[in-house]
Amino acid sequence: MKLKEVLHYVKPLEIVGSEDVNVVGVQMDSRKVLNGHLFVAVKGTQTDGHDYIEKAISLGASVIVHSEPVGVKAEGVTFVRVADTEDAVGRIATSFYGDPSCKLRLVGVTGTNGKTTIATVLYELFRKMGHKCGLLSTVCNYVDGRAVPASHTTPDPISLNELL
Repeated sequence: MKLKEVLHYVKPLEIVGSEDVNVVGVQMDSRKVLNGHLFVAVKGTQTDGHDYIEKAISLGASVIVHSEPVGVKAEGVTFVRVADTEDAVGRIATSFYGDPSCKLRLVGVTGTNGKTTIATVLYELFRKMGHKCGLLSTVCNYVDGRAVPASHTTPDPISLNELL
């Protein structure tokens, strides 16, 4: 997918490099970057993704999305500056994965106790009724019967869009 399509829901402050570059994956964890990936430098509570921009480039990132000034420049790498990378990462993942939440009926379960139980009962009920469905929970995620291990209580925006 071309970068200009991936940025459909994002308002860049500045783009240095080509918008015509092909993006084959989206990451916010520099350790997972492969050739052709877009890396979003998200500033978190424990670490700042801006500290890992050079690592992402060395692993093959072709696009860097950042909000802080970047001291490094690299030939063939496009730099996209945005106001807030935490906001941008969800929008980028939504575009990259084809806006999946708009194509699905979603059910959310909230409350203090019993969410996993109720969500699992609904998932099993819908499957037995012949519906193709999925389940995102703290125990395990399921996509139409296929188990996908849950690594976090709440999936990050990239993982969530990929699962959807």
